[in-house]
Amino acid sequence: MTTENKIIVQRALAGLIETGDVDGLARVLSDDFVHHRPGAITSTKGEWLAAVRAALVSLAGMQVEIHQILSDGDHVIVYSRRWLPDGGPEIAVVDIWRIDDGLIAEGWEIIEPVAQVAANLVWWEPARR
Repeated sequence: MTTENKIIVQRALAGLIETGDVDGLARVLSDDFVHHRPGAITSTKGEWLAAVRAALVSLAGMQVEIHQILSDGDHVIVYSRRWLPDGGPEIAVVDIWRIDDGLIAEGWEIIEPVAQVAANLVWWEPARR
């Protein structure tokens, strides 16, 4: 099952990344899909798809490089780097997708700006004065 789950996620992301096909993505999300972000921010399927559509306008030309796709049971984990054209900011992203009955039922996303990586490696240290 893990191979099939990876294929579901790979196809959904490829369509979105290559063509901006949000409707294609919508077809592989369950009706009760929930998307989670840090800080207890959750979105319904409709809310998340609307946010994806709006972001695509602002992120035109964004490049995505997928480094890892791992699967374990009903979860698929994707590590990618994304950047804007012309030297725009770069982010590292970890997405975790839960698959249920052949559809993406839940997603978690953690984004780290690459420019902040060094500071985030020592986040527990007090700020220097």
